[in-house]
Amino acid sequence: MIAYRQLSTVSRGRLSRLFSSPSCSKPFVVLALESSADDTCAAIVSSNRTIHSNIVLKQNHIHQIYAGIHPHLAILSHTEQMPFTVRRALDTAQMQMNDIDAIAFTQGPGMGGCLAVACNAAKTLAIALEKPLVGVNHMRAHALTVTLTNPEVPPFPHLTLLVSGGHTMLVLVHSEDKFELIAQTADEAIGCTFDRVAALLGLEWGKRGLGAALEHLASTSDTLDPSITLPTMMPGQLEFSFCGLRAATKRIIDHKQRSGELSDRTRADIAARFQQAAVMQLEDKLARAVKECRVRGVQPRAVVASGGVATNLYLRTRYTAEAAHAGTGEPLQVFYPPLELCTDNAVMIAWAAMGRLLKRERDGYGIRPLAGWKIDMDRPQT
Repeated sequence: MIAYRQLSTVSRGRLSRLFSSPSCSKPFVVLALESSADDTCAAIVSSNRTIHSNIVLKQNHIHQIYAGIHPHLAILSHTEQMPFTVRRALDTAQMQMNDIDAIAFTQGPGMGGCLAVACNAAKTLAIALEKPLVGVNHMRAHALTVTLTNPEVPPFPHLTLLVSGGHTMLVLVHSEDKFELIAQTADEAIGCTFDRVAALLGLEWGKRGLGAALEHLASTSDTLDPSITLPTMMPGQLEFSFCGLRAATKRIIDHKQRSGELSDRTRADIAARFQQAAVMQLEDKLARAVKECRVRGVQPRAVVASGGVATNLYLRTRYTAEAAHAGTGEPLQVFYPPLELCTDNAVMIAWAAMGRLLKRERDGYGIRPLAGWKIDMDRPQT
């Protein structure tokens, strides 16, 4: 059980109406399910900011065989693991279903078949037990995680960088329920690129995945080979692009391999150069986004970075430094969720649903998954 520290007086006052129940003093307890990609997740969180349980079952043993997510096998794995994930969440929290006040789940975006597993499980539990049900936008949940875990909530408006295997975007967050998309990737997500380059370098999934393996390999490079140079992608533009960076890295790997120069040290240097180039692009787009907002008369007051790639410690170091002088004006403080809540989890789903549930809002039991639900799209009518 994790109880996060109380918010500051100002932040607590701003969110008091959103995250406290007006009807009783007992904390409101939410069971949440998540299966948007390859992690099968269940968590129990209460409105007093306590995480009672956080269960995440991964499929890395399957990814290792197929070099990535195999959609059909991911669905089968979710179907097999979801009942046990829910049971473990209840056991860890030392609760039964009659202790649960409401149920939440990831409605989208994500892989349609995978989303359906959590959706159907949540709907079945909710209608059978007559519990309120809420569907949650996965990316909004990532963006709002820091409002649970950080003692000082990022002031609005702020810029949020969302980086994962399926998404790369900069979002201007005006409030807990108003999101404006500023920039996104023109091709593939940065997490996908990290995984593919790691595979090209012959790395294995391990317990934390290919991206973490590449980060570790890059950390072993002590002196970067000056002959390894990578291009700047989409210069002068807000949009991200990573396909060209991956292709350029592949050409270097192929050349070194043909010439017999692909030693362990060279592989580490290539990993470090690639990581540096990818993160430099994130830094550049942040600076451009801050300037763009200020030209429009909007003053971002902070920066948030979340999503699976935000566990990368090199990224965190560089992004914090960039935010200190991004654009013009006062330095921007950067907020990060804890490492274990950057990757997919159901804690963020429960917390993102909490506001609607405490306002006595709910979705119908006929709610469907929305694989293409974009972060700036209005909530679908159910």
